[in-house]
Amino acid sequence: MSQHAVHRLKHLLFTLVKRGILAFFAVQATVIATLVTIDTVTRHRRVKRTRFPHPGTFQSQVARADMRLYTFGEDLYRDMLHEIETAEHLVLLETYIWKNDEVGQKFLDAVNGAARRGVDVYVIYDGFANLVVPPAFYDFHPSVHVLRFPVFRASILFTNVRGTGFDHRKVLVVDDRVGFVGGYNIGSLYATQWRDTHLKIMGPSVWDLRQAFANMWNSNRKTGWGRATRAILPEISANFWEPRIRAVNNIPSNLVFPTRGVYLDAINRASRHIFITTPYFIPDQQILDAILAAARRGVDVRVLIPETSNHVLADWLSRGFYTDLLKADVSLLLYENAMIHAKTATIDGEWSIVGTANLDRLSLTGNYEIGMEIYDTDLAGDLERIFEIDSSNCRELTLKEWGSRHVAARFSEAVLAPLRPLL
Repeated sequence: MSQHAVHRLKHLLFTLVKRGILAFFAVQATVIATLVTIDTVTRHRRVKRTRFPHPGTFQSQVARADMRLYTFGEDLYRDMLHEIETAEHLVLLETYIWKNDEVGQKFLDAVNGAARRGVDVYVIYDGFANLVVPPAFYDFHPSVHVLRFPVFRASILFTNVRGTGFDHRKVLVVDDRVGFVGGYNIGSLYATQWRDTHLKIMGPSVWDLRQAFANMWNSNRKTGWGRATRAILPEISANFWEPRIRAVNNIPSNLVFPTRGVYLDAINRASRHIFITTPYFIPDQQILDAILAAARRGVDVRVLIPETSNHVLADWLSRGFYTDLLKADVSLLLYENAMIHAKTATIDGEWSIVGTANLDRLSLTGNYEIGMEIYDTDLAGDLERIFEIDSSNCRELTLKEWGSRHVAARFSEAVLAPLRPLL
């Protein structure tokens, strides 16, 4: 074959490959647009349900810390606002979403009121998550130190893509004596219409949350928008060791993602049961393999997820894992008629985690996240009770039902599968 013929053949192959890739992207875009359109139309027809089960609040003591688990937004917000409104020295508030609605205004008024009383107030909120909120809403008192975590940062151009995550954390610390962490953002929707879980800590281990906030602030205070030039000083030592309560922090700027490792270790150690609640379930291969291996060695594995979440694309990417999970006898519990946004897991009645990280790649290897890893049978028992009550509002997906889904659904799952690493 002549050199000219070889060149023409290479050019033809390159053209075919390029057209094939473009065609595949076009199919992906068409599938996504179709799913979003269908979801938008059907979402308006769905009846909003606010009478889903409310497991209540649960109290326990771990080491020297008093713990309280919240499962209903109104209860949580009432206690958070009370703590801010009675703060004497320090308020540290960090959130991913801060809506400009009634609940959002209450929190704004509370932190401004604390600042007027002379309390040292620091606020962090994510810029990307609040792009739809008018900037004028965030009318903070001049004494409030504010960091709007930026959507675009110069470091994005010079770092690994995994180091460019959003600030997905939700933390409140008041006077170094009480701390809150969990899945609840700030907004009226979450007060009554979503099922979520948050943890309150009172005692020495509040230091873990304070230190996490201080590290986030001091590392990013010169990169965000707002009055964030002042460092939190002095950073204080814990002066104690408590291995039963530990904050697990993802720090994308340093490519530090311990949350994933914590989940892997706990799942691999499981011998009796694994109860996971997550709003978005898009695990990487190693996490998926660990879950499947646990089920195959006889562990009772249950994953509780929304039947329909607020992100249609995440739902469809998640469904691509269902066949392997069901074949391994993993129980898939679909929470009905309401959004469940809790990010919790409890294993063998001993180990638990409550935090901000979803079981997806954005949370495990992308965003700034925080969770409290706790070794305690009483708190694990409370989370098991919450899981049991939530399960009463679920239907269990069977392999037979899943196998009978329409061919169009199978096609959509296959086309969207390459997007999993992005979410």
